Amino acid sequence: MTPTFSPFLPIMLLFLIALGVGAAILVVSGKILPGLLKPDNPQRAKLTPYECGAPPLQEGARHRYSVKFYLVAMLFILFDVEAAFLLPWAVQYKTHLWTFWAMLSFLATLLVGYIYAWGKGALDWER
Repeated sequence: MTPTFSPFLPIMLLFLIALGVGAAILVVSGKILPGLLKPDNPQRAKLTPYECGAPPLQEGARHRYSVKFYLVAMLFILFDVEAAFLLPWAVQYKTHLWTFWAMLSFLATLLVGYIYAWGKGALDWER
């Protein structure tokens, strides 16, 4: 006679493997048995956050950014969207002539916005 397995046996095996992998990760990282696989000697230099080689900032997380930062970000998104719309236009330009006029009006609108931002000094870094 061949043994009959429950249809839930694969699910039970997957569950046991997941528990085993989770337990192994906790043991290896030292969360359950500290000092088993790695030495447990915390030092002040090791516990400080690493910020790309620069000393950590002493000010809090509530650092205020200049409005200039947000203005440059909005201008970047504006002109990035322009670049994203140019690719479909370039693909459809030869088959549909009306796309030329649609894209020309789109670029004219963006050009007016660019000239306005330039006139207001939004593109000057040392302002």
